[in-house]
Amino acid sequence: MKQGSTKEITFTCKHFQDLSLQELYQCMHLRQAVFVVEQDCPYIDADNKDQDGWHLMGWLEGQLVAYARLLPADVSFAGYSSIGRVVTDAKVRKWGFGRQLMQVANARILEKFPNHPVKISAQSYLIRFYESLGYEKTGTEYLEDGIPHIAMILK
Repeated sequence: MKQGSTKEITFTCKHFQDLSLQELYQCMHLRQAVFVVEQDCPYIDADNKDQDGWHLMGWLEGQLVAYARLLPADVSFAGYSSIGRVVTDAKVRKWGFGRQLMQVANARILEKFPNHPVKISAQSYLIRFYESLGYEKTGTEYLEDGIPHIAMILK
């Protein structure tokens, strides 16, 4: 957490089947607010992968402010489990919650799927951030929904 911030974020992680309707709604709302509206990237967020995944939610004072989706092997990448839809609410950025979110996501995905390496599709401007969390670039840059991305694997 950045200096000056005394707020505490708490994390819950639930399989899709265990999400309440309110939790699901808040997850989808946060994802759409950032990916579709803020990043001006119209795409179908409900990609039929949510049902297979675990949903890591970061809560601050009862509000969902951070989220990541953890998927088993072969759902997004053949032979790899994956973390995706990584997002923090614009109101809490710069407080270090994105780093906390990814640290918890890395720990949880290794617990849930210990026999599979982890691969992500990272927005290219975040390469250094993900490298600082133990990821290495693999392959070449590509466009995903009009935004430059690169595949990265957790060391």
